[in-house]
Amino acid sequence: MAMPKLKKDQIPNHVALVMDGNGRWAKQRGLPRTAGHEAGEKALFDVVQGAIQIGVKELSAYAFSTENWKRSPEEVKFLMGFNVEVLRRRRDEMNDLGVKIQWVGKPQRLWKSVIKELEIAQELTKRNKVMTLNMCINYGGRSEIVDAVSQIAELVAKKKVKPNAINEKLIEKNLYSPKMSDVDLFLRSSGEMRTSNFLPWQSVYAELVFLDVLWPDVTRQTLWDAIEIYAERDRRFGKA
Repeated sequence: MAMPKLKKDQIPNHVALVMDGNGRWAKQRGLPRTAGHEAGEKALFDVVQGAIQIGVKELSAYAFSTENWKRSPEEVKFLMGFNVEVLRRRRDEMNDLGVKIQWVGKPQRLWKSVIKELEIAQELTKRNKVMTLNMCINYGGRSEIVDAVSQIAELVAKKKVKPNAINEKLIEKNLYSPKMSDVDLFLRSSGEMRTSNFLPWQSVYAELVFLDVLWPDVTRQTLWDAIEIYAERDRRFGKA
């Protein structure tokens, strides 16, 4: 593997990951879908290490969306238990690497055992500063914005906020993770070209990179290749 030699300003600060293709990877091999999820764990944590190596400061992983509840009860049950196992298995390793783990998502419907493991991981790693890993579990972008607007509406109803005082900063303050930085690089595996309700507010100026590789086959080299593509982009933020 060869890490690209890039200038500091060519490295994305925040990378968002849509880890797509686990089911197709398993199907190609005649395996159950759950085997694809298991194989995807190794890919995620290789990417985490690759992100640290190259200098990414924030990584957001779309681990379970609010739409994923529509999957079969068997797969949902597996994913809930699998998230618990992964957090238990990896939290000490992430702590040793200096990774700060943060949960981004809704508590409603989420298994209490998953919430407990997320809270333990957050507490263990809260002082780490090498990189932040946002574990987006039971997350949906539209839900996040709706929930933020709902909280602001309550403040208006209680006369704590004037309607004409509502601005972008106030909405950001009421998102699930107010301190999350804007996404610079939005990376999706599997060749699909859509954002799937992931971090829409934070990704308005993100560079989108879609790679035709199934998630379990992703490595840190895949991330580095995407960052090289990102580095070649001309980010103007509305300027001429």
